Amino acid sequence: MPARRRLVAGGVLAAACLGAQTLAGAPATAADEVVSRGVTIPAFYNPPTTLPAADGALVRTEPLKLALSLPSLNGPLPGRATRLMYKSTDSGGRPVAVTGAYIEPTAAWKGEGPRPLVALAPGTMGQGDQCSASMGLEHPLQLNGETVSVGYEDLAIYRLLATGAAVVVTDYAGLGATDRLHTYVNRVDEAHALLDAARAARAVDGASVTAGSRVGLFGYSQGGGASAAAAELQPSYAPDVNLAGTYSGAPPADLTEVTRAIDGSELAGAIGWSLNGFLQSDPTLKPIADAHLNTAGKAALADLSTMCVGDALFKYGRAKSTAWTTDGRSVSDIIAATPALTSFLNTQRIGTLKPTTPVRVVTGVSDDLVPHAQARRLATDWCAKGVNVTYDAEIIPNTGSPLLNHVTPLLTDQGDAVDWLTDRLKGRSAHSNCWSMPLQP
Repeated sequence: MPARRRLVAGGVLAAACLGAQTLAGAPATAADEVVSRGVTIPAFYNPPTTLPAADGALVRTEPLKLALSLPSLNGPLPGRATRLMYKSTDSGGRPVAVTGAYIEPTAAWKGEGPRPLVALAPGTMGQGDQCSASMGLEHPLQLNGETVSVGYEDLAIYRLLATGAAVVVTDYAGLGATDRLHTYVNRVDEAHALLDAARAARAVDGASVTAGSRVGLFGYSQGGGASAAAAELQPSYAPDVNLAGTYSGAPPADLTEVTRAIDGSELAGAIGWSLNGFLQSDPTLKPIADAHLNTAGKAALADLSTMCVGDALFKYGRAKSTAWTTDGRSVSDIIAATPALTSFLNTQRIGTLKPTTPVRVVTGVSDDLVPHAQARRLATDWCAKGVNVTYDAEIIPNTGSPLLNHVTPLLTDQGDAVDWLTDRLKGRSAHSNCWSMPLQP
């Protein structure tokens, strides 16, 4: 297999061009394996040269062994997992292969109607293929001296499976599939990948979910942005997905604000992932990157393109983007002064469209990594459009660490998030609290 096409902000741009039709289940060979930071990416993740025409169509599947599983009379707990590759469409209208996993739960569904499905959008995993959530189900911790990857979404996945709902997890475009770079926080790419995962789940051999199954979307942080964007785009992109409700935790709805907040934080490496993804999505921005990134900046983006969150925390935690630019300005200042960049980020804004099903938006009032104010603004934007919004501001003490301020509500609210979404999957009504929205963030 040719070497993976890596994107560098000041150098090489990925240019994966996929066709329109192929047979599902196209084989991969051992020679197609890729090694990323000492981790072997199975040949399964190497897409074929052409893809099916339909969004959500399966390309291939194989059994996936869950690292955390227990025997029971009704089968393994929490269920049987299948690794997936399916077809989606990226923000440029091009076909793209996306990987993920479907888990058929052992627990019975006790609600009415067919077993429901939760499409889970992972939080920030990184940009290296070894960081994908589907690999995290098989290898919850990868620690080999070159990479640190933790499958932290496994907890939410297992809690959702315990309700009797099936779960499908997307790896997003380019995170797992080895033909392109992950377009981190691209709202259209992520939304399409999540909605197409729900479509793909219905075709998995042995899956009990059907076209009539209620579907819930679930995500926090990057995943909260993906689930929010998917809720907005579902009426036009995937009306066949029977969406019942969406949980969006700490969504990065305004990337201009988020970029400013993460600069110099523990998660400063996410600036590199964002820039890499922006350039993959819109190669016309490359001359701007070439003009403003110095040698250190270009090297950082290349390095980060293969990193997971753990790697980035150790190497780029609290890095400042002023060290990456030719004139010492921050990336946020350059964006503000460059109309093409400002325009691109404006196209990524979530909250301009109207979901037609209930949404629960949660943010921590002390979250200064994915700022509370911009997440709350998403809720108020939707309320103004008449969306059925349940908004909850988690009162968490400021720890002094932006990362901890951001991550804590993921854990403290997760039980309530699962309960709220389960009620939607059971067909129970959601009661909007837009009327009680506080006047101040």
